[in-house]
Amino acid sequence: MKKALVCGAGGFIGSHLVKRLKREGYWVRGVDLKETQYAKTEADEFVVGDLRDSRLCAKVVDTDFDELYQLAADMGGAGFVFSGENDADIMHNSALINLNILEHAYKAGVKKIFYSSSACIYPEFNQLDPDNPKTEESSAYPAQPDSEYGWEKLFSERLYFAFQRNYKMNVRVARFHNIFGPEGSWNDGREKAPAAFCRKVAQTPDGGTIDMWGDGLQTRSFLYIDECLEGVRRLMESETFFGPVNIGSEEMVSINRLAEMVMEISGKSLKINHIPGPLGVRGRNSDNALINEKLGWQPNFSLRKGLEKTYKWIAGEAEKAAK
Repeated sequence: MKKALVCGAGGFIGSHLVKRLKREGYWVRGVDLKETQYAKTEADEFVVGDLRDSRLCAKVVDTDFDELYQLAADMGGAGFVFSGENDADIMHNSALINLNILEHAYKAGVKKIFYSSSACIYPEFNQLDPDNPKTEESSAYPAQPDSEYGWEKLFSERLYFAFQRNYKMNVRVARFHNIFGPEGSWNDGREKAPAAFCRKVAQTPDGGTIDMWGDGLQTRSFLYIDECLEGVRRLMESETFFGPVNIGSEEMVSINRLAEMVMEISGKSLKINHIPGPLGVRGRNSDNALINEKLGWQPNFSLRKGLEKTYKWIAGEAEKAAK
C-alpha cells in the first residue's frame, strides 16, 4: 500500500484530495492548522498543527512517503488576496511552510512531491485584455504578478525546482486556475467568486439585488474540483513531465455571466449592483495546450454542471445557517 502525506488536508482541495487518494487505495496522513470543516476527514491519520513550525514538519514528514502533496498556504479569494491588507502574512506564512516542507521531505527521503502553484504567477501585462489573456506556461517570465500572493507562488516554484536540480528530488508543479466545488469556503471572507455568488443568490429573495465588485466585464475560467484532482494525479503518475503546467478550464466567462448562470440554476431573477472592490487582473483563462501535449488530457467538465453541484451544496449550507 502506497503512503501519502497531504499538507493542507483541512482545506478545500486538500480534503477532496484525501478522499481521492483513499479511493485509490493509499494510506494517507493529513496535516493542517484545522480539521476539515464540512465533512469528517477520510485520512488514516490527521495531525492538527502549524507547518510554519519546523519541529512540527519534522514530526509529520517522518518517513519516506511515496508521495507528498503540498497544498498548504495562506490564501483566499479576491477580497483576501487583492486588498493588500494580508500581503505580509501571505508571503511569510506560505514561504515558510514551503521551506520547511522541502527541508524535511529531503531529509526523510520522500520519493515524490507535488506543489500547488497558481495562475496568479502570470504577468499582469499579459492579462489586461479580458477577451484575450495570455497564460501559456512559458509566458511567466519576465515576471510581473499582480499580487504578492503571485510573487510568493513564483518564488516557491523556483524553490521546488532548485531542490530538484541540486538534491535530485522528484518534484511536480501545477498552476491551479480558480478551483471550485462543494465543501469549500463560502461565507468566511476567503471564498472565491463561484462560491460567493452561490451564497449571495441563495440568500437573496427572488427579485432582489446582489452586489458585485467591478463592472462584471472582467473574465475568468473556473475548474471543478474533480477535474483538478484528475490533473494532479495524472501529473504525479507521469515519469517524464514535471511541470510547471496549468490545471484549469478553457471555458472563459465574464463575471457578469458567472452570476447569471448561478441565477439561472437557482430559478431566481436578481439585479446586479456593481460596486468598487478588489478585482485582480482584467482577464484570465487557462491555456491547456501543454497539459494536452504532455499528459494527453485536458478538463472537459462544464462550468454549468460544476455550478449546479456547488449551488446545491451552498444553498443547503445557507439554509442550515439561517435556522
